[in-house]
Amino acid sequence: MKVLHLSTFHQFGGAAIAASRLNQALNRAGVSSAMLVSETSANEPTVTALAQTAWQKRWATARFALDRLTFLPFERSRDVRFTFSPALIGTDISQHPLVQQADILHLHWTTFGFLSTRSLSNLFALQKPVVWTMHDMWSFTGGCHHSGSCEGYQHQCGNCPFLRLPAPDDLSNSGWLRKQTAYQNARLTPVGCSQWLAKRARQSSLFGGLSVQSIPNPLDTHLFSPLEKTAARQELKLPTHKRLLLFAAAKVSALGKGFAYFQQALALLRQQFPNANDVELLIFGGGDESLLQELPFNYHFLGSLKNPRQIVAAYSAADLFVIPSLEENLPNTIMESMACGTPVVGFEVGGIPEMVQHQQNGYLVQYRSVEDLARGMQWVLEQPEAVFSQLAANARNYVVTHYDEAVIARRYIELYNSVTQAGPPPTP
Repeated sequence: MKVLHLSTFHQFGGAAIAASRLNQALNRAGVSSAMLVSETSANEPTVTALAQTAWQKRWATARFALDRLTFLPFERSRDVRFTFSPALIGTDISQHPLVQQADILHLHWTTFGFLSTRSLSNLFALQKPVVWTMHDMWSFTGGCHHSGSCEGYQHQCGNCPFLRLPAPDDLSNSGWLRKQTAYQNARLTPVGCSQWLAKRARQSSLFGGLSVQSIPNPLDTHLFSPLEKTAARQELKLPTHKRLLLFAAAKVSALGKGFAYFQQALALLRQQFPNANDVELLIFGGGDESLLQELPFNYHFLGSLKNPRQIVAAYSAADLFVIPSLEENLPNTIMESMACGTPVVGFEVGGIPEMVQHQQNGYLVQYRSVEDLARGMQWVLEQPEAVFSQLAANARNYVVTHYDEAVIARRYIELYNSVTQAGPPPTP
């Protein structure tokens, strides 16, 4: 059985990292698994870039730019520029040798100029079994990656709140219609990384008639495992006698990551926590460091971390990880933090409640409540050493039991066997 994963990015962003980890986990489990991406970000034997030459790389960049330009005239504001993908721009990979040789095509996050809706239609026309791991809602909406409070995807998209001029026949409606046509007779099995996302897919008009599965992303729990806290801090040149609160995001300033809520909650924590002078912040990710200068605690900014050892050290060095995201599926960061024995404080949104068990391995916060976010951070910090050690152990054990790569690879292998035995749909 040959499996080919299709992803716009190789190691940039949570969806690409999850896809890459699954590819590696399947190979370690004995499956012939490979990955085809727009461009590679590192040399990896089982990963192939569609863009090989300098010209092809320039064209890949141009496709990304064209994809964004197609949305520019329609966007409600700059704030939503990367939250909606029309998928009008892409490339036809249906005749690529890796696609032709594959027994199963496994889609991940494919927009931003890699695969258009027409590209997907050409893949589905091959009548190969297709597994689609949904890292957001895009596959079953008219174009948004997360719909927020809008439930138009349950019927037929239109009047989209992300668009400057919403209308029944707007860009989201035409995107929905294109997907409806593309999905006809496809041998498609959607998979939600979280139960929350799988439930939404089952409620959708595009995937509601399909057998939607729910399988989490995998993690190498041998790589992501706790380091001794003092040693981790010394490795990163951090203070050894402070309480460190960790915040991490690919782009710290992204609205969906809730940095403003984090900042407000820290102001409350500074007022309410008796030992506030012992607290400092640890932050890693991309973005403008000037955002951090108004925080009410001293901070240590590590920038974007690429080396897995440094990432593990950062999680291990922290006393707790704070994730105030307003939209999430099944965050890799929560999984990584818990695997390193660091409890998590985060909003009760998306797939987070499936990961964080309230006051067992972290603290679930009332959605968008600054007060409860501050309360959650303080609750973890105030726990006696024995209770905190149990929180850390619970966090680690939960990840090993539910998300270890061997567990997830086994579940996907069972799914692959099932979809290959099902055969193509009947000809209409």
